[in-house]
Amino acid sequence: MEKTLIQPLIAVLISSLIAIRSYRRKSLDLSGALAGFIVMTIHFAVGYRFGAMLLAFFFSSSKLTKVGEEKKRQVDADFKEGGQRNWIQVLFNSGIATVFSVIIWDQTGWEDKCLDSKESVLITSLIGGIIGHYSCCNGDTWSSEIGVLSDDQPRLITTFKPVRRGTNGGVTKTGLLAALAAGSVIGLTFVLVGFFTTRCSNGMAMKQLLVIPLSAVAGLLGSIIDSLLGAILQFSGFCTVRNKVVGKPGPTVKKISGLSILDNNAVNLVSVLLTSLLTSIACVYIF
Repeated sequence: MEKTLIQPLIAVLISSLIAIRSYRRKSLDLSGALAGFIVMTIHFAVGYRFGAMLLAFFFSSSKLTKVGEEKKRQVDADFKEGGQRNWIQVLFNSGIATVFSVIIWDQTGWEDKCLDSKESVLITSLIGGIIGHYSCCNGDTWSSEIGVLSDDQPRLITTFKPVRRGTNGGVTKTGLLAALAAGSVIGLTFVLVGFFTTRCSNGMAMKQLLVIPLSAVAGLLGSIIDSLLGAILQFSGFCTVRNKVVGKPGPTVKKISGLSILDNNAVNLVSVLLTSLLTSIACVYIF
């Protein structure tokens, strides 16, 4: 059976199993599971490395979201049991990479390509964009989920003044280190799967290892960009009734920082776009 038929079938099978499992475990609601199935199928059908990076982000982030739920419930005004995500969050966290994947498929068919700008600047930049995308998403999630549980005092990234936990733009040393580690996980996944699925020209195979430190930096950079946007363009205030940090102004809310311009999904989208762009440029330059 030809690869053009086998790989899409494998993609559908993997995506179906994971979407059903995620819905049953409340990692995704019904709309999120359906959107996740479509997005995941496209990723795996185009390239196993892309699907693997998506899964590395989804599984690690979903697991961390469920760690320390009781403490997070006390801090997060929008807390959801199990960190359940809907279709909007799925698309904001994977939509750009899905578009990049479709363009790669249009240019290469079903063939996995190495990062090699001498062979194709376009393909190298698109693959770099996907790496940057998931490094950013994973870095931001790990930073938030681990940072809020640490004993470090959060500080607003724009002023370094101490702020309450849950404040948009609040960072901790532990959270930033977590972002670095999260990015490296994406790079390691890309490299390991690539060793089995991709044939590189002489000299380029070992050079793919540079993706690991590059993705680590992208994870940290994405988290920092997200925090800067959150501190400046996303409202944070302390509600004296709920005794929590909230994202909307009100009569019982004392402002902490930020303007009411972007919500959390928009902040994530902009940070992903910027990190993907910068990582894409870096890949063309490095490879």
